[in-house]
Amino acid sequence: MIVRSLRDIENTDRHVKAKSGTWESKRIVLAKERVGFSLHETVLYAGTETSMWYANHIEAVLCVEGEAELTDDETGEQHWISPGTMYLLDGHERHTLRPRTDFRCVCVFNPPVTGREDHDENGVYPLLTEEG
Repeated sequence: MIVRSLRDIENTDRHVKAKSGTWESKRIVLAKERVGFSLHETVLYAGTETSMWYANHIEAVLCVEGEAELTDDETGEQHWISPGTMYLLDGHERHTLRPRTDFRCVCVFNPPVTGREDHDENGVYPLLTEEG
């Protein structure tokens, strides 16, 4: 059994801050736990824009605080995301998130991330694995 608080993660290698300066993420469960998914609490900052494309992962996102506009960059379709709203990127959709306020969400990734990932120039997380 693993019990871990967000406070335990602050300012450790599990507390990842994007090079872009648009978000930070606390990686609660990672690939090294070997449970088949990773679990994160992520905050995207108000007034920013983050374009993403999880070409190697499926992601489910549950908003728990704040509001943001989500755009499917492939179709142009827009959605307003607020607390209690979930979105699932089950088709590896290219998408852009524009938080109106600081936007806090809980994210699940499959396959799990290692904690070392950051978006590349295409908004993609590389597919990294853990040894052993």
